[in-house]
Amino acid sequence: MTEHHIPHEGTPVPHGLPSSAAVTVAPAVAAAGTPAVPAVPSGVTTGPVAMVTEDGLPQTDRLRYLDVATRRIARGMDLDETLRELRRAAVPAFADAIHIHLDDPLPVGAERPAAPVVLRLHGDEVPGNATGAPPADGPSAPVLPEVAERVEPAGGGRLAELLLDGRPAFGDAPGNASAVDELLASGGDPPSPLPPGHRLIIAPLHGSHHVMGTVVLLRCADRPAFTGDDLLVASQLATHTALGVQKAVMYGHEAAVADTLQHTMLPSSLPEPTGVRLASRYLPASKTAQVGGDWYDAIPLPGNRVALVVGDVMGHSMTSAAIMGQLRTIVQTLAGLDLPPHEVLHHLDEQAQRLGSDHMATCLYAIYDPISHRLLMANAGHPPAVLLHEDGRAEVLDVPPGAPIGVGGVVFESVEMSAPTGATLVLYTDGLVESRTTDVGSGVEELRLRLQTTAAGPASLETLCDHVLGTLGPGTRDDDIALLTARFEGFPPDSVAYWYLAPHPMTAGQARRLVRRALRRWGLDALLDTTELMVSEVVTNAVRFASRPISLRLLRTEVLRCEVTDDSPLVPRMREAAPGDECGRGLFLVDQLALRWGATRVSSGKVVWFEQKIPAK
Repeated sequence: MTEHHIPHEGTPVPHGLPSSAAVTVAPAVAAAGTPAVPAVPSGVTTGPVAMVTEDGLPQTDRLRYLDVATRRIARGMDLDETLRELRRAAVPAFADAIHIHLDDPLPVGAERPAAPVVLRLHGDEVPGNATGAPPADGPSAPVLPEVAERVEPAGGGRLAELLLDGRPAFGDAPGNASAVDELLASGGDPPSPLPPGHRLIIAPLHGSHHVMGTVVLLRCADRPAFTGDDLLVASQLATHTALGVQKAVMYGHEAAVADTLQHTMLPSSLPEPTGVRLASRYLPASKTAQVGGDWYDAIPLPGNRVALVVGDVMGHSMTSAAIMGQLRTIVQTLAGLDLPPHEVLHHLDEQAQRLGSDHMATCLYAIYDPISHRLLMANAGHPPAVLLHEDGRAEVLDVPPGAPIGVGGVVFESVEMSAPTGATLVLYTDGLVESRTTDVGSGVEELRLRLQTTAAGPASLETLCDHVLGTLGPGTRDDDIALLTARFEGFPPDSVAYWYLAPHPMTAGQARRLVRRALRRWGLDALLDTTELMVSEVVTNAVRFASRPISLRLLRTEVLRCEVTDDSPLVPRMREAAPGDECGRGLFLVDQLALRWGATRVSSGKVVWFEQKIPAK
C-alpha cells in the first residue's frame, strides 16, 4: 500500500527534515485515559528535559511533534484508521518509510495469542512504492529495501527477543542484523543494504497483555540518521499505536458479537400465513455507530390470524441487542396466549421493568384477521404505522402512541380498524424517518409521500421494501432500521364455514351433519369420513368441559382446516388408553388421521384444530 503526501507548512518537525517538507496535522481529540509510559530504550539516559538534544535541536520540537502525532493516532476508531494515522504522522515528518507488522490473528483482550507467533504486514508508507520506484510526476526517490509480507519469528532468535523486550532498538545495533533480515527479507532474498548510520528503528507494539506486532521506521541517505532521542520518539509512537490497536480490536470484537447477537435474534424467515403476504428488511447502522436494538416479528395466531410486531430498544450497545432478544421472546410468549394488543403491551411493560429501569423500548403490536378483514393495533411510543391503500393513497394510522415500554404505570389502548383487501401495512423503526436533520414528524410525512409515489402499479412487497430503503439520503446512519410490510389479501367468504353449537349430548351428531353439507358443497366428498370422525371426537371433548356455546369453523385453503373453540382453559393431551378404558382414544385417532393438529390456549378458552391435505382433482 503506497500513499503520497503533499507537504504543507506549519507542523512541528523533529530533526533531520527541513521545514519545507513538513506536513500540517489537524488537531485531534486525545485518547481516553493516560497511555502507558514507554520503556526506556537501552543506551538512552533519562533525566530532566534538556533544552537541546544531542543533535543540537531544541527538545521542544520533538515534544510538539509527539503531541500532534499521538493525538492523530488516538483518534482512530478502527484498526485501519489507527494504522493510517500512524503512517501519516510518521512519514515524512519523522521517517522516510514505515512498515507495520501485526500478529495474525490479533489477540482479543487477555486471550493468549496463537502459537507460533506470525506477523503479517498491515501497511507501509514509502515515498514512491515498495520497490522505491519514483512517482510518475516526481523526482527520483531513494531506493528503500523491500519488506516481508509474512514473518514468523524464530524461537530464541533476536527478533523474538526484541519483541519480548519491548524497547525500540536501532537496526545496526550489535546483534540486531538477524532481526532486520527477518523483517525486511522478501521472498527469501536478503534485504538491500542500508546507508551507514542509524537508518532503521525496530519498535515493538506492546498491548496491555501481549506483544501485538512491530513497527519498522527507515530513513534514507539524504537526511540525517536517527539519534538516541529518536528512540524515545519511536517508543511513544509505538506505545500509542499499540493502545490504539488494542482498542480497535476490542471495539471490533464487541461490535461483531453484538451484530451477530442481533442478527441471530431476528427472524431467519417470515411465516406464510393464509390471507396475507409478508416482506421485511433489516439495515444496520453505519460502521461508525454501535449496534442497536431494532427488531420485527410476524407470529401466526389461532384462526389464521397473524400478529405483526416492530420494536426498538433505546441505546446502542451489546446490552441493547441482548435486551431486544429478551423482549422479543416475551412478545412471542404473550402472543401465544392470544391476548389483545393492549394487554400484550401491558405485560411487556411489566416484564421490561423487571429487566431494569435503565432499559426502555418502543413497540407497535398489531393483529390482522384475514377472515373478518379487521386490524387491531396498540402502540407504545413507536412511530405510527402507514397504510398504503390499493388506490395509491397512503394513510398514517391514528393510534394513541402511549408511553415507551419500561416506563411503568401506563394504560395502552387497542384500536380496531378496517384492513381492506389489497392494502399494505408498513411498520418500521425510527431509523427510517429520523436523522440529525429530520425530526420524526417530518420523516413520517416524507415516508407517506414516498409510499404514494410507489403505488402507480401493483409492485411486489420486495420491490416496495427496496424502494423505501433505496430512497434514503447519503451519509452516515446513526441508527439501524427494521422494516416489516404486510399486504392484506383476506380470506374468500365462500371458503369459510362457521357455526355456534350449544354444548349438549347431541352436539357431536349435529356437527357431523353440518360438516358433511359443507364438504359436499366444496366438492370434498373424499374427505367426508375422516373429517366427520375427527370432528366428532374433538367436539365431544369440547362438550365435556364447555359451559358456553362452542364454535366450529372450517377453512378451505391449500388444506382443509377445522377449528373447535370452547371456553375451557384445559388443553387436551394425547395419552395411551388402557384396554378397558371407554375413552382416551379420540386424540390418538386425530393424530393418526390428520396432516397436522394442535391445541392452543387463548384468552377466551382454547382452540383445538387439525388439518387435512385436499386431494388433487
